Amino acid sequence: MTNLTFEVITLFPKAFELINNLGVITRAVEKNLINVNLHDLREYGEGSYRQVDDKPYGGGSGMVLKPEPIYKANNSINKLPNSKTLLMTPQGKVLKQHDLFRWSSLDQLIIICGQYEGFDERVRCLADEEVSMGDYVLSGGEIPAITIINGLTRLLPGTLGDSGSLIDESHNSSLLEYPHYTRPPIFKDMRVPDILVSGNHEEIESWRRQKSFERTLERRSDLISNENYKKSPQMKRIIEESNQFMKFRIGNEYDNYPDW
Repeated sequence: MTNLTFEVITLFPKAFELINNLGVITRAVEKNLINVNLHDLREYGEGSYRQVDDKPYGGGSGMVLKPEPIYKANNSINKLPNSKTLLMTPQGKVLKQHDLFRWSSLDQLIIICGQYEGFDERVRCLADEEVSMGDYVLSGGEIPAITIINGLTRLLPGTLGDSGSLIDESHNSSLLEYPHYTRPPIFKDMRVPDILVSGNHEEIESWRRQKSFERTLERRSDLISNENYKKSPQMKRIIEESNQFMKFRIGNEYDNYPDW
């Protein structure tokens, strides 16, 4: 039985052929862990030309997706009780890893892909949530939709060969992931850290937590906050283990960061 069904309303269904070449995601389809149903918006267009867009009221450049085809496509979907509808738009809330975790318990996820200059404002009431990939604009919602399908499917039991690989990934604990190394031990005069080949698993875990904190502070300090510190015992442990390192690394600038 399928664990999660994606219902995607799109003007360019062929864009989703990419899913057939995405490794573990493709295998999830083959194993019936997910099902992806594509609803071609053109089939719900109006008139003999299957019109799906029109010029915006008030003037302006570009074309706007009409509400009628989107409503018809949405109404054609058999809604499940445990379902949500997402509207892909640069005006939405920026996608975070915890959103994927929230949606991973659903039975059905309906994704409406915007296009052109956007969609008629009256489409918004169809969505439970509006989602953006970030502070930039793409030509349509297809790539963001594929991103959500990819990121969410990875979280479903049975998708990955080793489910433990999900635990320490970036953004799972408000921190970026620690550095990884594999063979050979020396490459272009760059050596694998001795701690990783020491066999001391306790020290390795401590090193990884420290490096995770260090990398987050250097690259995404906005992810570290007093709120995260107070709510997460894991964050507290990481910070406490890293205190001496941070004082050595950034000296007096340490005082400019949140009160650990």
